[in-house]
Amino acid sequence: MAYKVEFLPEAAREFEALDGSLKKVAVRQIDRIAERPELGEPLGKRMGIDLTGYRKTYFGKKGYRIVYEIQRKKLVILIIGIGKRERAEIYNEVARRLGQLR
Repeated sequence: MAYKVEFLPEAAREFEALDGSLKKVAVRQIDRIAERPELGEPLGKRMGIDLTGYRKTYFGKKGYRIVYEIQRKKLVILIIGIGKRERAEIYNEVARRLGQLR
């Protein structure tokens, strides 16, 4: 059973900002995690950033990450952020967003 996919507003803007070819690859990856949420790797505490309980998957030759949360009771995949992996950009941004949500 496929999960419904929802985006935080910031993640939706990041998705829309991707160029056409990257967007197509991202859609395929999002479709995969909607079918199999456990596909992504669990995140934990690294580089001073605690993202325990969230998962990541990659696309674009591993240069981009999708950070998401599985909300099992609602059957929802919540996309928290989409962005470049380099210099932990996306992880820092996601941590900032989550700090604002809590």
